[in-house]
Amino acid sequence: MISILTHQLQFPDPLQADECGLLAVGGDLSIERLLLAYAQGIFPWYNPGEPICWYAPRERCILFPQNIRVSKSMQKIWKKNIFTITSNTAFEQVIESCSNKPRPGQQGTWITPEMKQAYIQLHKAGYAKSVEVWQHKKLVGGLYGVTMKHVFCGESMFSNVANASKAALVWLCRQGEYICIDCQLPTEHLKSMGAEIISSEKYLSLLKGWLSGNESKL
Repeated sequence: MISILTHQLQFPDPLQADECGLLAVGGDLSIERLLLAYAQGIFPWYNPGEPICWYAPRERCILFPQNIRVSKSMQKIWKKNIFTITSNTAFEQVIESCSNKPRPGQQGTWITPEMKQAYIQLHKAGYAKSVEVWQHKKLVGGLYGVTMKHVFCGESMFSNVANASKAALVWLCRQGEYICIDCQLPTEHLKSMGAEIISSEKYLSLLKGWLSGNESKL
């Protein structure tokens, strides 16, 4: 049964999500509620004009940085320094570019103006991070997400030239800052780069340990 959220800062057990991962509807996108959600493996995802929907997928797509696969072509691009990569220098530009990027099989975007403002506020508070990929001083790719200690909860990425978003993800993995990158939902792109699927039960158990300082892996 889908829960209806009130003004109270609480969520139902993430394992109560339905087959599609939908857990609850309503609430708001305040910094406090978003942080509470991510700490429990929950994230907002909804279309314009709809109420806020909160998801906790039954299967989780995650990437351990040490397991990232870098193709030979990507290795060549990396060595040639085709891109310049920065972090947290253009967060608003990255989230705007992610919202404007057409997605196969999707009409419009789930990154609504309300969502943009919520994550910009998270960024200003130090809880959301962006990675920017530049070419000839022009932003050509990047990603953003929410940081929970040593866990990076990826939200979206974009690429306006070949391999730009891949470069952003490789750079993020090579910083040694995160024990896990939560990719939320699987794509062929992510799986080709080493992401794997685990059960929500396993993910929530690992997440609880990571947030309490236990850096164990699978």
